[in-house]
Amino acid sequence: MTDALTLKWRAIAWVEALTAPKTRLSPVEARAAMKKTTAGPSFVMGSHAGLASVKDEHLAGVKVRRYLPHAAKPGALVYFHGGGWVLGDTDSHDSPARGLSLATQREVISVDYRLAPEHRYPAAVDDSLAVTRALAAQHRVVVVGDSAGGNLAAVVANRCAADRLDLVAQVLVYPVTDCAAEAPSYERFASGHLLSRDSMRYYRAEYVPDEARRHEPDCSPLRAVSLKGVAPSYTLLAGCDVLRDEGRAYARRLKDEGVESHLDEVPGVLHGFFSLQGLSEAKSATNRVAQWLAPRW
Repeated sequence: MTDALTLKWRAIAWVEALTAPKTRLSPVEARAAMKKTTAGPSFVMGSHAGLASVKDEHLAGVKVRRYLPHAAKPGALVYFHGGGWVLGDTDSHDSPARGLSLATQREVISVDYRLAPEHRYPAAVDDSLAVTRALAAQHRVVVVGDSAGGNLAAVVANRCAADRLDLVAQVLVYPVTDCAAEAPSYERFASGHLLSRDSMRYYRAEYVPDEARRHEPDCSPLRAVSLKGVAPSYTLLAGCDVLRDEGRAYARRLKDEGVESHLDEVPGVLHGFFSLQGLSEAKSATNRVAQWLAPRW
C-alpha cells in the first residue's frame, strides 16, 4: 500500500509539473496550465462537498464567487487568489476558498480581479478595494490572500486603515510584501522549490514594469511609511519559499508598530501548499487560521 508520505510527494510533483516555469509560456498558456491543477484528485485538492451554495456574480463591478456554508455565521472573508497578478482566478483557487468557508463557517467572497499584463498595477488593487468596501458596508470583514493575493490583502488592509474602515483582521498567506527588493530567501530557494526566483521576477515585470513604482506602498506594503492602526494580522508562511523572508519581515514590522501580529511558519513545505486542501498541512493551517479568527468576530 502507498503510504501517506509517498502520496504527499506525488501530489507536490504533480502540481510542480503543471506549474512549470512561467517564463517559458505566454500568460494565456500559463493560465491554462494553472487551470489544470484544479482538476486534480481529492486527496490533493480536497473535497468539494459541504457548502450550502456556490455562485458567481458581480460585486462593485468585479466578478466574484460566493461560498456560503450551511448555518453561516455573521461576517465575511474576502479572498484574493495568488498567481503573480498574472495567473489565477476563482476556479484555480476554488479549493482554499471552500476550505476557509467550511473552517470558519462564514461566507467567503473570492475576487476575480483583473490580471496583468492586460491590466497592470494598480488595476488589481482597485478591484480588490472596490469589493472590500462594498462588503464592509454590510458585514464585518476579514481580508485573506495568498502570494500575490496576500500582497493585495495587505494593501487593502492598509488602505482601509487610512480610510478609517474597520476590518476584523488580515490573513496573509506567503504574501509578496516587497516588489522592489529580493530578500535572502530568493537566493536560498531560487529553484527547485515550486515558485522560483525567475518566476517571481517575471511576475513583477508583468505586473509593475516601471521599477520606480515598485517602491509605492500599494505595490510593496513593507515600504509603507506607517503600518500603525491596521487590522490584526495572521501571517502564514511556507518554510521553503522565496517569499519566506519578506513575509517574516512584514510580520515583524507590524508587531514593531504595535499591530497584533501572529506568525505561523510551516517548516518543510513549499509555496502553494495552502491551495492543496487535501493535504494535512493545508487542512491544519486552515483550521489554525479559523481558530485564530473565531474570537475576533
